[in-house]
Amino acid sequence: MPKPAQGAVEQHLVLASVRQPAEVTLCDILITDGSVARIAPSGSLGLPPMSRRVDLDGRFVIPGLWDEHVHMTQWALTAGRIDLSGTSSARETADVVRRHLAGPASRGAATGPAGRSTLVGVGFRDAGWADLPSRELLDVAAAGAPAALISHDLHCVWLNSAAAARYGVAVGDDGLLREEPAFELTRELGRLPEETVDAMVCDAGKAAAARGIVGVVDFEMVWNRDPWLRRIAAGFDSFRVEAGVYPQDLDRAISAEMRTGDLVPGSCGLLRVGPLKVLIDGSLNTRTAFCVDPYPHGGRGLLTVSETELLELLVKAREAGFVPAVHAIGDGANEVALDAYGSAGIKGRIEHAQFVRQQDFARFGELGLTASVQPAHALDDRDAADSNWAGRTERAFPLRSLLDAGAVLALGSDAPVAPLEPWVAMSAATTRARGDGRPPWHPEQALTRQEALAASSRGRRRISVGDPADVVVLDADPLAVSDAEFAAMPVGATLVAGRFTHGGGI
Repeated sequence: MPKPAQGAVEQHLVLASVRQPAEVTLCDILITDGSVARIAPSGSLGLPPMSRRVDLDGRFVIPGLWDEHVHMTQWALTAGRIDLSGTSSARETADVVRRHLAGPASRGAATGPAGRSTLVGVGFRDAGWADLPSRELLDVAAAGAPAALISHDLHCVWLNSAAAARYGVAVGDDGLLREEPAFELTRELGRLPEETVDAMVCDAGKAAAARGIVGVVDFEMVWNRDPWLRRIAAGFDSFRVEAGVYPQDLDRAISAEMRTGDLVPGSCGLLRVGPLKVLIDGSLNTRTAFCVDPYPHGGRGLLTVSETELLELLVKAREAGFVPAVHAIGDGANEVALDAYGSAGIKGRIEHAQFVRQQDFARFGELGLTASVQPAHALDDRDAADSNWAGRTERAFPLRSLLDAGAVLALGSDAPVAPLEPWVAMSAATTRARGDGRPPWHPEQALTRQEALAASSRGRRRISVGDPADVVVLDADPLAVSDAEFAAMPVGATLVAGRFTHGGGI
C-alpha cells in the first residue's frame, strides 16, 4: 500500500526488524491507534488488515525524548538575532554589534514602538568578564541605533541610551536591566507579527523532532495556552506541549477550570496544561541566585518571592490541582523551596536545583520531588560557578547527588539558555565534559547513559505494550557508541502517537 504523507495518522503501523538498546534479538512493534499494541519476535506478528509495515533493518528504538524546560518562543526567536555566545568581554561584545551595523542589516531586528528597528543580540555571559558592560560602550558601538542585548540566561538585558528611550525604561550607567524588568523588556522585544513568530516556532519544532523530541514543557512567560492552540490549528504537529502557567495568570487558569495534566480541547491531543511556574530567585550569571553565603563581590543574590508568599502559592496550587514548578538556583533558594514544599504537603518540581547544601539533598527524595535539571549548564557555567561558588562546586549541578537522594530527574535545556538538543544535554550529564580538551568537571556527579535516557523520557527505560507510541529510531545503539557519537547521535525517525514527525520516508 502507498506510504502516507509525513504527519498522517495510521490505524495500524508495524515497525519491523528493530532492536531495543543492548539487545541482540530483532522484534516487530505493532502500533494501533497511537499506542504500542504488541511486541513480538521479528516475523511472528500477524498483520491486521489495512496495516503498514516499515522495515527498519535492525535499527534501534528508544522511548521518545522530552525537553522538560524550554522557553519555546524565545528559542525560536534566536534564529533571527545576533549570536553573542562566543564573546568573552564587554568590549568584544560591543565590537560584534559595531561590525554587524557596519554590514548588511539582515539579522537581529525587532520593531519598536515607533515602527523602527532595534538591534537585538542574545547569549552574552558577563559573569566571567574582566571588564564591565556600560551604557556608553554600547552607545558608541551602535552609533545611535537602538540596541538591546539579552544575556544567555534571560535574566539580564544590556541596553544603550537609544533603546532605553525607545522602550521607556530607566537604566544606570551600566545599561543593565535585571530580573522582572529584564523579563518585561524581553517580552516586548518578541512582539513581532504572530505569523512571523509562529513560522519560526514551526521551524524550531521540526528541528527538535529531528533530534528525537516528542514533547516539551514550555515555560514561556506569557498566557501560553492560546498561542499554542493557534499554532496547532495552523498545522503545528511536531511534538506534544505542556504549557506552563505563571502566578499572575493562576486565577485566570482556575476560572477556565484548567488543571495540570488536563488535555486542552481543540488541540488534536497535543496540548496539555503544564505546571505552575514560580520564580523565587535569579541566576548565577547575574549573581542574583539566592545563596546562603555571599558572593565574592558581596550580597547573597535575590529572593524574589518571600517564604510566606511561596507557601501561599503552593497551597493555592494544591487546592486548584496545579503541580508547582519552583525555579530555585542558589542553595538558599533551594532551602526555601524545600521548606515550602514540606509545609504545603504537595509534590512538585524544583527547576534547576543548581546549587544545593549537602543536608538538603535527602529532602528531595523524602518530599517526592522532581529535580528538573539542565546538564549543559554545568559546562556552560563551570567558570562562573568556580568563581562565585569557589570551594563548594562539588555540590553544584549535582545530578548524581540528587538521583542518589531519591529525586526524580527530568532533563531539559532551558532553551534558549542552551540549545534544544537532547543529546547534548545527555552527553553533558554523562561525561561532565565538552570535548574541548578540558578535564571533566566534577565527574563524580555524572549519570550513566541509561539514567540519562530515562531522565529524558519520563522514566521510560524501554518501549512496552500499552505505552503511547512516542518512539525514536536510531542508527546505532546509544549504550554502545563513543562519547562523541552519543553527543551527535543520528536520529533516523521520530514518531508521536505512531505518527511520523521526522523521517517518514525512512
